[in-house]
Amino acid sequence: MLTAIIIVVVVLLVVGMAVLGSSIRVLREYERGVVFRLGRLMEQRGPGLQLLIPSIDRMVRVSLRTITLTVPPQEIITRDNIPARVTAVAYYRVIDPSKAVTEVENFHNATLQIAQTTLRSILGVADLDTLLSNREHLNESLQEVIDAQTEPWGIKVTTVEIKDVEIPDRMQHAIARQAEAERERRAKIINAEGEFQAAAKLGQAADVISRNPVTLQLRYLQTLREIGATQNSTVVFPMPIDLIGPLVDVMKGGVSAGTQAPSTAPEDAAAQTEALNGESARSELEQASAELGFELGAGNGIAGAEDADVPRVERTD
Repeated sequence: MLTAIIIVVVVLLVVGMAVLGSSIRVLREYERGVVFRLGRLMEQRGPGLQLLIPSIDRMVRVSLRTITLTVPPQEIITRDNIPARVTAVAYYRVIDPSKAVTEVENFHNATLQIAQTTLRSILGVADLDTLLSNREHLNESLQEVIDAQTEPWGIKVTTVEIKDVEIPDRMQHAIARQAEAERERRAKIINAEGEFQAAAKLGQAADVISRNPVTLQLRYLQTLREIGATQNSTVVFPMPIDLIGPLVDVMKGGVSAGTQAPSTAPEDAAAQTEALNGESARSELEQASAELGFELGAGNGIAGAEDADVPRVERTD
């Protein structure tokens, strides 16, 4: 009889300890307890030791820490019809444990699905340049839209960041060529600005030198000193314009005379031809006169016919 009583007492103690263990809960500082008593929502429990009625109360633990939500890669098409593969990450936390338990079945999966659909819809209306260069604005838009949809569930989305954007290789080559062309354009603009500033400074230096010609000679000597300091085999000596001026005038005069000479050449050639024809005619006439026994005068006529209209002839024999 005593043995039976001992066994019953031991069983009761075990059952009592089991019931007591199931009725005691300990919540951490970052946890909150949502208690349901016979199916009805009770007051939210805070951190510490919590006592529950066995088989009547059921408590759901909810963490208030920020949760990192990795959004799987999403295939999107931008506004300028370029396919891209985008990955993102979101950070959220529970601000109302009661709503997080009663308003949605699984707030983590629900937030993940909302993040995926919002990512495709927001990035689909942006072009590729905006997606690559203006991520801060897109991140803010994603955070606002996702937070507005999860707020009724007691979820606060604090940050949404676009992690990576993958584009086709052809588009990467095109973007690289565009960036190279942009750098070349900037280099040319900077070079042009430098030339403009240098020209302005040279103009100012010329104004200063023009007030005192001695400065030009000093500059000339300084240039020769700089050339002599290096191991050069060629030295360039500038020559003043005053020394070259007369030489240039003489060369211009020679060129002008050379251009005028061909115009008088035909007249000289005609005169020479006429003189040769006259001499040949005179020689023929002298031969004919010698055969006939006549003598020509000094005036290319027959002797004694200077004052007459008709030439006179004289016999020589």
